[in-house]
Amino acid sequence: MRLLPLAGLLLLAVPAMAQDTLGVRLGITYTAGTRPGLVILPGPGLDSIRTIMGRDLDYSDRFEVVSLPASEVSRGGSTRSGALNYALYRTLGASYGLEVASTPTGVRLRLHDLAAGAVRREQDAPLPSPESPAFRMEVHRMSDEVVRWITGLPGIAATQFVFLVDKQAYRIDSDGYNLTAVTGSSEQVLSPAWAADGSRVAYTRFHEGSGPVVIEDLRTGGTTTVPGTGRDLNITPSFSPDGQWLAFARVAEDGTDIFKVNLTGGGAPQRLTAGRFADNLSPTFSPDGRRIAFVSTRAGLPQVYVMSTDGTDQELLAPFDYGVTGSSNAPDWSPDGASLVFHRDVSRSPQIFVLDVNSRRVRQLTSSGRNEDPTWAPDGRHVAFISDRSGRRQLWIIDMETGRVRQVRTTGAVRLPSWSRRMTGTTAQ
Repeated sequence: MRLLPLAGLLLLAVPAMAQDTLGVRLGITYTAGTRPGLVILPGPGLDSIRTIMGRDLDYSDRFEVVSLPASEVSRGGSTRSGALNYALYRTLGASYGLEVASTPTGVRLRLHDLAAGAVRREQDAPLPSPESPAFRMEVHRMSDEVVRWITGLPGIAATQFVFLVDKQAYRIDSDGYNLTAVTGSSEQVLSPAWAADGSRVAYTRFHEGSGPVVIEDLRTGGTTTVPGTGRDLNITPSFSPDGQWLAFARVAEDGTDIFKVNLTGGGAPQRLTAGRFADNLSPTFSPDGRRIAFVSTRAGLPQVYVMSTDGTDQELLAPFDYGVTGSSNAPDWSPDGASLVFHRDVSRSPQIFVLDVNSRRVRQLTSSGRNEDPTWAPDGRHVAFISDRSGRRQLWIIDMETGRVRQVRTTGAVRLPSWSRRMTGTTAQ
């Protein structure tokens, strides 16, 4: 029997008490900015699923995941009559309880409102076998749906990072598991970037003195060279939100300029900037696809500029203070288009900054160690970046609302991360 991804299950009928109407959550009260307690209820088997989901829900930074005493885990968290011990979980500080039970084709998720002593959502979710490469991503999607049930917005568990280690590209799940090589050990690549649908990655491949931009389909493993990039050195590729265009920078003797190329309609790359012995690079499309932020040295040190996608209306975007801070690099536009994150030198050490696009106000997010190459999560509240605060260059995540910072543990020194949008059931696992 073919197993449906969890996204497809949401179209199926659910009990009346669990239905959403026009995006309104029924029977659940959630206050934005709070971190209500949530407990993963004990039960027979499925410990690996509970562990993954507990970690996912913790990393969403929307809940305090409550740990259970060992005695309650062994007893199953029930009263002597066998009923769920709502009173116990309330005394532990939990507002919600997530029950994960086995079914013949997968699992059944039940979300308990502990204050009301009632089930608020219930959903069956078919799962592939734990040995399947798709297993962990389906569990991540389950976690994201639980976040949506409570908050109205999905989580970020069903996402991946792509990054470099020793000039080889890798991808990894958002929780730091399932490390997979994207490129071969004999290849030297730069600047990996996700397409919005999560099925493709673009990167620069060094080959005999040139650097063409290559797009790899993660579902098939096939690669194609972007038209017009077979010569020269082409770096920092970036997909448009609809996947139709790719922007990149081309390095030449008289400077570095930004080009864009139509990936579906063909044609030669279109030049968007005129270097005149300046460098223009690191393009990033706004979520509406109408503007491109980029880095330019036209005024001296690298700074963040913006232009229309046809190359017109070029102007400084992130204001800078002469003599106080230095170069600005690696901009990335937030999913809602309201902010831009980048790194900027402070006392000759890069730190992460965020810009409010409308007011042009800039604020600093980091100060410990060297922090660079930021990339947004699809929820717009988390930013990943590279930091050496632990002694070597590793991937870290900051929650913009709580200020919580955590490390995504990887092997080797990491560079140039890119955070995917949410993976759907049709993208590669």
